[in-house]
Amino acid sequence: MTRALGVAARIRLGLQIAAVAVFVVAGQAVPAVAASPAAVRPNGLGTLDCNGFSSIQTLAKRSLLCADPRGLKGGRFYDHGYYIGHDEPSVRFVSSRPGTGNDITFVETLGVDPSAAPTVATPGSDVTHYFELSIAPWFSTDVCDPNSFPQLPCTPNRDANAPHGAYPGGGAGFVELQFYPPGFAPFIDGVSCDNTHWCSALNIDSLECTASGTCNNNCVEPVNFAWVQTNGIPTGPPSPQLSDLATFTPNAHTLLMRPGDRIKIHMFDTSVPGGQALKIVEQDLTTGASGSMVASAANGFMNTSIADCSGTPFNFAPEYSSARAQNILPWGVGPYMIDTQFEIGHFEGCSSVSQASSFTIGTFTDKYYLNCHGPYEAVADKGTTAEPDDSPCYRAGDTHGGTVAPNVMTGCLVFDDAVGDLDFDGSPYWPDWPDSTSPDRYPSAFQQQQPTSDGAQYESIQFETDSSGTQPTCNTVTGTGCTLPPAGAPGDFYPYWTLADVHGTCVWEFGNMRNGRAFGGDAQYGAVTPTSIGAFTGSIRNNPVC
Repeated sequence: MTRALGVAARIRLGLQIAAVAVFVVAGQAVPAVAASPAAVRPNGLGTLDCNGFSSIQTLAKRSLLCADPRGLKGGRFYDHGYYIGHDEPSVRFVSSRPGTGNDITFVETLGVDPSAAPTVATPGSDVTHYFELSIAPWFSTDVCDPNSFPQLPCTPNRDANAPHGAYPGGGAGFVELQFYPPGFAPFIDGVSCDNTHWCSALNIDSLECTASGTCNNNCVEPVNFAWVQTNGIPTGPPSPQLSDLATFTPNAHTLLMRPGDRIKIHMFDTSVPGGQALKIVEQDLTTGASGSMVASAANGFMNTSIADCSGTPFNFAPEYSSARAQNILPWGVGPYMIDTQFEIGHFEGCSSVSQASSFTIGTFTDKYYLNCHGPYEAVADKGTTAEPDDSPCYRAGDTHGGTVAPNVMTGCLVFDDAVGDLDFDGSPYWPDWPDSTSPDRYPSAFQQQQPTSDGAQYESIQFETDSSGTQPTCNTVTGTGCTLPPAGAPGDFYPYWTLADVHGTCVWEFGNMRNGRAFGGDAQYGAVTPTSIGAFTGSIRNNPVC
């Protein structure tokens, strides 16, 4: 599967190209680096390019939820000449204490959907489920990868890896521990494990580019992926070179969590054969179930050669010892490191869909539709907007060849041609978000306790969002034309973070909550400035109390 923006989209979003240095250069010239003797050649199916543009490999999942690279001078990232954008509002947690970068604990209560089925009648007051709002809430950290941007050595668990002065930083990968909501399966071409459970997976994104702006476009953004499993064993090969349908298909050992369950997440450095690696442990404090995953060579994880896209078995260990302000992903939009986030901008509810098509990944073939019709699609996408179409779209009741329970509504995931909801007319940009700690017309809010390291909270926080990249009027270097809510969004809404006391516990919530401190609503995200690394970024402030 490949993505291609329409001509209008390329013109509209390409206005920034002349103003900023574009990270991906013409051609595919790469440094003359010798491949490792243990190198594994890529299969024809895998995840060498998260965005699906590799010319030597077909993407093993319909769409991956990629990290957000930035242009060399802070501008937009282009993959094979196409703009790649994201919308990921988050809270970053900052601390200079040793251990805060490589030993992190989160505790959260998962959101609960309304008992009623979703509706598509009145944007702003429809019955709404979580898969419409965020297809992947995630927690993040950085890991050492000398084969990732800027292609420089790194020593795990060292703050010296951080960018400073003329030093662009040690090679780094970005970890997203992603949680997937129920209701819109199968995961191979949707966002869910099934219709009733949350599930989660460890994603590690790398970037095969140098600090001078040279990339290997055959494997520009490789991804390692593995479900959190009750037995700790991946369902299929996690590596970009070898991942396949089994990699992205849950099995009997995939940890499934019920809406409303209280989950403890521990992300930490652990000893493995050959060194250190990041380990994820999730405990369902409600049911007693647990799962884990280690990002190790023994589990099939590999990093990628910029020379020829081959893989080498690799232990991905935490990049930094602490979560101090300087410790960031050296190639990301915004200063991301230890964050909690909601991935938005990937769903439109539809009254009907049209223009059937189909795709095949390995042995799996499925039918989908290109265009959404209904009140959320007030102006049809016909190549005249940033979105050539809304695909992939599926009808309510679709069982995808009998592989899953019927999808609970008709809707589009908006990530084939547009790589996101670039006209901001989908569910996430209407006030259909949680406004209560209990589900009503909208889901209940996630309740996330303050993260801790060795039992202590992080001293500081920072609000940020990379919505800037998806706004065609926004100059991501100067900040001119960057607004929240995005200009032209029909719902005139953008979700925000709240800190509230819920039953005696201080928790972070996200959506449209009014039961605590909202930090000015959308004003919490600050502004896009020449020093904000391309994102809306608020100031670093003391971690508040409820």
